[in-house]
Amino acid sequence: MAQQDDIFKKVIAHCKEYGFVFPSSEIYDGLGAVYDYGQNGVMMKNNIKDYWWKSMVLLHDNIVGIDSCIFMHPTIWKASGHVDAFNDPLIDNRDSKKRYRADVLIEDQLAKYDDKIQKEVDKAAKRFGEAFDEAQFRATNQRVLDNQAKRDALHERFAKALNDNNLEELKQIILDEEIVCPISGTRNWTDVRQFNLMFSTEMGASADAAMKIYLRPETAQGIFVNYLNVQKTGNMKIPFGIAQIGKAFRNEIVARQFIFRMREFEQMEMQFFVKPGTELDWFAKWKETRMAWHQNLGFGAENYRFHDHDKLAHYANAATDVEFKMPFGFKEVEGIHSRTNFDLSQHEKYSGKSIKYFDPETNESYVPYVIETSIGVDRMFLSVICHSYEEEKLENGETRVVLHLPAALAPTKLCVMPLVKKNGLPEKAREIMDELKFHFNVSYDEKGSIGKRYRKQDAVGTPYCVTVDFDTLEDGCVTLRDRDTMEQQRVKISDLCKLIEDKVSITSLLKNLK
Repeated sequence: MAQQDDIFKKVIAHCKEYGFVFPSSEIYDGLGAVYDYGQNGVMMKNNIKDYWWKSMVLLHDNIVGIDSCIFMHPTIWKASGHVDAFNDPLIDNRDSKKRYRADVLIEDQLAKYDDKIQKEVDKAAKRFGEAFDEAQFRATNQRVLDNQAKRDALHERFAKALNDNNLEELKQIILDEEIVCPISGTRNWTDVRQFNLMFSTEMGASADAAMKIYLRPETAQGIFVNYLNVQKTGNMKIPFGIAQIGKAFRNEIVARQFIFRMREFEQMEMQFFVKPGTELDWFAKWKETRMAWHQNLGFGAENYRFHDHDKLAHYANAATDVEFKMPFGFKEVEGIHSRTNFDLSQHEKYSGKSIKYFDPETNESYVPYVIETSIGVDRMFLSVICHSYEEEKLENGETRVVLHLPAALAPTKLCVMPLVKKNGLPEKAREIMDELKFHFNVSYDEKGSIGKRYRKQDAVGTPYCVTVDFDTLEDGCVTLRDRDTMEQQRVKISDLCKLIEDKVSITSLLKNLK
């Protein structure tokens, strides 16, 4: 775990050094849990959003997109339950004066049992080699069985406390498990209490007429209140979906782990409207579809898993998370929920307006059920960066830092480099760049030795580099270098676009999904 923490710290430092993510307001000593995306970060973030948007809207003829406002009528949040129920269970340590989410402390304890079990498995695998039977070992090794029993008992108790909303039991679990404050190392805990996560502000021309409104804590409600507008103007027939990418805001008290949990973040959400009674079938289909989307990036199926919710939200009858293996353990990057007809029914009730769907096939009107897929752009960004980061030992004994980013998500697809800054090579290099920049993002670099320039591009994840040398002026060929293999080949300038474009485009990813 210490090694993984060290890697995570290096990833955070790397993000700042190479223009991916900066602490917000840094010259004023920063603002907690708020980050800005730098020149490389914003390009990569936009590529992630492009991959998601096109996979939803282009590949499905029954999904369309909208862009709803951050500010909405405050009654929307009363109808959705956020005013009364959008809370986190918090607990303070009296010695460190630090505040924590009680459920996260317990989830971390569960993860510790998992780590203990995995260490036993890893040691045995190393000892027995190819003859190792992991299933048999897990079923017979006493240390594994003891830790599994402790984990199962804790999980059962934790799930019941969450479902019963039993704050006293959550505190008792923390005490019984002897969970200490990471800062003070003590178990001097306060009682657990609920804290609402919504930011509020006022809208109006005068203090007397000001209306209390909220910064949206999710983008879904903007879809729900527009669902009938989209259905009618688009002549949409159930089943159909509405996709949206946008900012959301939560007053996270326990914001941590870099951009994993922030107060201002971005979501990619799709609400899929279905006929009542079919929702669980569609829930299963969207689980499969979304997992395929993640695994399509080539990070390995072993780094993903589903985690079914121990406590269902008040609006759901099924819920699961897609979790990715971060340096700090398996963590949620996407939620998939069967939201029933709760949201639409509530908005119908509070607005006093009918938003039922008339089904021409059955001649009946009903409030549709909804399957939601909700992915955090920032968490997705972090999962890609963490998995791509490598300190690679080379045959000559040197180490290079390289980001093995999926080519379609990389900020820059190709860097064009003149071998030297004279004799017409820079001019030729810029000529090549000017031709290719209409097809994909290209950069130019003439500073330093060619080896140092290669290393710099490796560190920002550029899939390909092109070197223009003296022979280029004679034969019209350049040296094309691959980031991951470091192999070089001589190719014609006229062939560059067709050699690279398909490999670095979002289209190349989308084709694999069909």
